[in-house]
Amino acid sequence: MPKSARFSATAHTVAVVAFEGISPFHLSVPCMVFGDDLARLGVPRYRLRICGERAGRMATLSGFDIHVQDDLSALVEADTVIVPAWRDPDERPPEALLKALRKAHARGARIAGLCLGAFVLAEAGLLDGRTASTHWVWAEDFARKYPRVALDQKVLYVDDGDILTSAGTAAAIDCCIHLLRRDHGAEVANRVARRMVVAPHRHGGQAQYIEQPLPETGGSDRLAVTLDWAIEHLEQPLSLDVLANKAAMSRRNFTRRFKSKTGTTVSRWLLNHRLASAQRLLETSDKAIDRIAEIVGFGSTVSLRQHFTSAFSVSPAAYRKQFRLTNELPSSELPRAAPRAR
Repeated sequence: MPKSARFSATAHTVAVVAFEGISPFHLSVPCMVFGDDLARLGVPRYRLRICGERAGRMATLSGFDIHVQDDLSALVEADTVIVPAWRDPDERPPEALLKALRKAHARGARIAGLCLGAFVLAEAGLLDGRTASTHWVWAEDFARKYPRVALDQKVLYVDDGDILTSAGTAAAIDCCIHLLRRDHGAEVANRVARRMVVAPHRHGGQAQYIEQPLPETGGSDRLAVTLDWAIEHLEQPLSLDVLANKAAMSRRNFTRRFKSKTGTTVSRWLLNHRLASAQRLLETSDKAIDRIAEIVGFGSTVSLRQHFTSAFSVSPAAYRKQFRLTNELPSSELPRAAPRAR
């Protein structure tokens, strides 16, 4: 994961691209995340701009019109450009939009294609030689149409530094929350996610939505219960055998069920949650770094530092200095355990 963006006194401008026939929901996702009043959290807010090929009245997929204030010239000032789900994967986007995206990327803007917005980025040539994601329903079409792009059908989103792409509808929220986490840290992202009543980081990839869910036994989802238990006991030496025994499953059955639900391996899943817990503790507590390493299950400061630096391109100490919450928070905003998806 690339180093988090540093915000200057000038507001970070997020330009969201609107177009005829856009889904109001897909348009609303980045607006909800980046339009949040972050000043109450003690961090700079974003300058949000909605732009289209032309300014003015624009029809949506849902039968009502919206008014778009800016045209594509707004992309010239954008630090981040977001393209929501494109209206039709078989329709080539307007050349004016493709050209504006190429120019924005060339001057250093961060570009995100949400859901079928990945088709627009690919058509602009921005994904050539990169890894990307899109909605699994159109994955085969995407792979056939853009053979120079390495399509990952399992993940919820792909962060390739200056370019990001996401899977289906809800994954657009995951991707935008992830961008917020890059910019302002895990705790700010978690608190915005809680206000939206969404999980700040879901268990796994879109593979869990592609395959038919396995029937639950005994009236409860033993795997979900086991995952929740593991998150509450990260300090323990968790392993595949430990988790399989906790779920009362064979090693083979647990591995199959786990991969189906999360889209990843046990070791990677545990590492991600340990890193997320370390982020929260670095931001919200006075605990020494060696104690944090023990609490989240890394065992040693050296292990925490190696994994943390590899994931975030910054040391735990530097991360704490950058993202430590210094403002006194009202009781309603005090850090709490983040909600977990099942």
